[in-house]
Amino acid sequence: MTARERRSPRLKPLPARVRFPLAPLSWPVARSSRAATTSETDNDPSAHAEIVALREAARVSGNYRLTDATLYVTLEPCAMCMGAIVQARIARLVFGAYDPKAGAAGSAIDLSESPSFNHRFEINGGVLAEECGAVLKTFFESKRDR
Repeated sequence: MTARERRSPRLKPLPARVRFPLAPLSWPVARSSRAATTSETDNDPSAHAEIVALREAARVSGNYRLTDATLYVTLEPCAMCMGAIVQARIARLVFGAYDPKAGAAGSAIDLSESPSFNHRFEINGGVLAEECGAVLKTFFESKRDR
């Protein structure tokens, strides 16, 4: 996320983003993928921004294992998204606002520490938490006003 994106007020949550480190010149793959939640428009309950971004990153890279990727999201991922994150084998998750109702990276439940999963990754939560929370609040208020 750029400094401009962090400062800009938005009426909708920032899209999820998967970012790869600099790739060798012989690796003709885009280094980032952006996505937004499309559950309602696509009638797809699994189309959370995290999953849409992971799908696109896997498509572009030609591999569902995104071992060098960092996933940036506005809100702490839910259990479904954490499962996809583990399966994608990302290196790092960065999220803004915590989700005490459904967050699965430490708030409601912590799937990142589950002994059932064989993949561990770095998690940085609460990054720009107030700003992300305000963006989410404004977004959902605008949806209720319609």
